[in-house]
Amino acid sequence: MAATGTHAATGRAGGTVEPAEPLGRLGPLTDLVIERIRISDDVAASKFGTASPIEDPVREEQVLEGVRAQAAVVGVNPDEAAVFFRDQITASKAVQKGLFARWTAHPEGAPATRPDLGPIRERLDQLTSELLQELKDTQELRDKPIACAVQLALAGGSGAALERLDTLHRQALRTASHSVCGSSASGVSSGSGA
Repeated sequence: MAATGTHAATGRAGGTVEPAEPLGRLGPLTDLVIERIRISDDVAASKFGTASPIEDPVREEQVLEGVRAQAAVVGVNPDEAAVFFRDQITASKAVQKGLFARWTAHPEGAPATRPDLGPIRERLDQLTSELLQELKDTQELRDKPIACAVQLALAGGSGAALERLDTLHRQALRTASHSVCGSSASGVSSGSGA
C-alpha cells in the first residue's frame, strides 16, 4: 500500500490527467492531512512485527517542540499549531493500531516488505512545513467558526470520497481535522469525511 503520491485523477481539457483535490477553500489543507494519514500505513508497515512501539511519547514531544519553533517562524500561533499536530499524531497512531489489529487478525493481508522509516520521516518533515504554511494561508477562514466548519465538511467529505478512504482512514481524517476550525466548530467538523 503506497502512501505517497496516491491521488484520484480527473480528466482535464487537452486530454491531460491531473490529481484531483478535495473541494473548497480548505481543500489543499485537507489534501495534505490525508497524505499524512496515508503515510501512517507505511509507518505501520515499517513497525509491524518489530519491537518498535506505536506510542513514543518522547519522540512525539520532540516533534511538537519542533512544530512550535517552526510555527513561530512561519507566523502561526505555536500553541494552535501544536494542538493541530497533536491531532495529526493521534490520527496516525489510530491508523497504526487499526492496521496492526487488522494484520494480526488476517496475517495474509500483512505487508510483505518493511519500508525504511528514514525517507518516511523526511516526507513527514516536508508535510509539516507544508501544513504550517496552509494553516497560515487559511487563518482568516479558520477564525470564522461557521464558515470554516462548512468548508471543512466540504473538503473532508470530498477528500474522503476522492481518496476512497475506508472507515479507519475516514475516522483518522475526522481526528486529524478536529482542531482545524478551533474548539467552537469542532462539533460541526466531526462529521467531515463521513
